[in-house]
Amino acid sequence: MALRRILVNGEPTLRKHSRPVTDFGARTWTLLDDMKETLIDANGLGLAAPQVGVLRRAILIVNNDGTMIELLNPEILEQSEEKVGAYEGCLSVPGERGWLERSTHVKVKALDRFGKPFTMELDDMAARAVCHEVDHLDGTLFIDLVDELVTDEELEELAEEEG
Repeated sequence: MALRRILVNGEPTLRKHSRPVTDFGARTWTLLDDMKETLIDANGLGLAAPQVGVLRRAILIVNNDGTMIELLNPEILEQSEEKVGAYEGCLSVPGERGWLERSTHVKVKALDRFGKPFTMELDDMAARAVCHEVDHLDGTLFIDLVDELVTDEELEELAEEEG
C-alpha cells in the first residue's frame, strides 16, 4: 500500500466524469488499498478515485460505526426526502466549508472489489459521504452546490459566537 497525492481544486481531473470499473483484479485492489491508506492518513470521511488522479468509479467511505466501505460503480437508488444541513468540507478543497443540505438516508447499489453486486442503506454522515463522493465521480465538487464558502477559521469563530 502507498499514500497517494490528493488532487486539489483547480486540477482538471477533478472536473471529469469517471469511467466504470471493469477490472476486478490486482490493479483495482491496489487502488482501493492505496485509497484506504490515503483516506486514513488524511483523516477524512470519504475519498473518490478521481481525487487521487484515477478516473474510475470507485469510492471509499467511513461508515457510522467506523468501518470502511468500498463501492465500485456506485449508483444511488433512493434518497430520503428528509434532509439535514451541515457545513461540509472536502479533502480536495482544503480549509474551506460550505453549508449544504443532504438526504439523511440513501440506498445505494455497487460492486465490491471482486465484482460482486450488493445493495446497502446508509444513514446520517455515511449517507452524506456517499452522496458527496458520488458527486466526485461526475466531476462535481461540493463548492458547486453551496451559496457561500467559509474558511475553517471563520467556522470556528461562528461556533464560538453560538457557544
